[in-house]
Amino acid sequence: MHPSQLSISDYTYHLPADRIAEFPLPERDSSRLLLWQNGQVSEDVYRNLASHLQPGSLTVFNNSKVIEARLLFYKASGARIEIFCLEPHNQYPDLPTAMSRQGSVLWVCMVGGASKWKHGTILEKKITVNGKELILQALFSERRANDTVIELTWNDEHMSFAELLHYAGDMPLPPYIKRKAGALDQDRYQTIYAAAAGSVAAPTAGLHFTPAIFRSMDEKKIDRTYVTLHVGAGTFKPVSSEQMSGHDMHAELIDVPRETIEALLNHLPNGITAVGTTSLRTLESLYWFGIQAAAGKLGDDFPVVEQWDPYENPSTTTAAEALASLLAWMEKNGKDNFVAKTRILIAPGYRFRIINALVTNFHQPKSTLLLLIAALVGDEWKTMYRYAMDHGFRFLSYGDGCLIRLSPYTTGSQQ
Repeated sequence: MHPSQLSISDYTYHLPADRIAEFPLPERDSSRLLLWQNGQVSEDVYRNLASHLQPGSLTVFNNSKVIEARLLFYKASGARIEIFCLEPHNQYPDLPTAMSRQGSVLWVCMVGGASKWKHGTILEKKITVNGKELILQALFSERRANDTVIELTWNDEHMSFAELLHYAGDMPLPPYIKRKAGALDQDRYQTIYAAAAGSVAAPTAGLHFTPAIFRSMDEKKIDRTYVTLHVGAGTFKPVSSEQMSGHDMHAELIDVPRETIEALLNHLPNGITAVGTTSLRTLESLYWFGIQAAAGKLGDDFPVVEQWDPYENPSTTTAAEALASLLAWMEKNGKDNFVAKTRILIAPGYRFRIINALVTNFHQPKSTLLLLIAALVGDEWKTMYRYAMDHGFRFLSYGDGCLIRLSPYTTGSQQ
């Protein structure tokens, strides 16, 4: 069956509100870890993760950093307007350029309370930074079908937009966490290795990792590397159509250094573990970009993997061949980093090309992320989630997680 014909109602479960973790545990690596392999379920805690990974394998992390993307404004009447900064306007060549803008910027946003904000009215927010008054203003630039372009200006021409958000914005906690973001979230809704600013949601599987886990991985000779996928608000977009044919996957920006692709190629025989669904989607997308490169179809502007590409353009090319083709394309075009967008939808019927294992949290009912889990383990996802529910696991972003190992885990046979 083509995944577009899947019914999302087949991928749901009952998630009581009191099972959604509102806060993280005091220690990152004390979260529980459900283990799945060959239909067998057991459990441990994250601090022991390295003991469940193969020596000589590679673990891949998403180092995207969450930006304080929520800006709250209040009109003189007291009406609250919330601006959720999604992505830069396409007039900027890339995200770093937009984030480094000083004094003003155009940003694509979602606006809460938009009906209370008349076109032409300037919203203003005043805060104190290092003893000086910072004035941030927001003005409608363009209303579009699903979002709004906002012009943001501030009275410090030496302050970047990244700095402005840090001072004026709030952490964008997911909508299912029913509390305001606080000082705790500045630290805990960010991975310890976050480096590239641009996500509006955390790659939550990485929230559990600590220096102690990294040391234990080093002791076991488990290598690690990083990719960047900037998580968009679409990660929370519900599947509103009954059939997946009616769902449009959001595009997300990926940025992968040449050294990471070389590491993937070298570690294919020993196994590759993705930390989080964002890392997994990035890695699997690299295979399809390699297929485009081998066919001479990889453009030099902004390559894209579309959501149905893996199903409508199947390939027997090995992962090693695809990655080698991508590296050759980068060499020919003088690219040290591969930058592209992916809309890949991984659902039952997908054949995994790069990864052998996944570390991930528990996901929402009727979500594309739950489809991804079902693509890995089939109907066993129900067994996993039933076990987690029956044994008191905590769910979603601040909750516990699981390690899924494909079989055979150590041979790289999927490549």
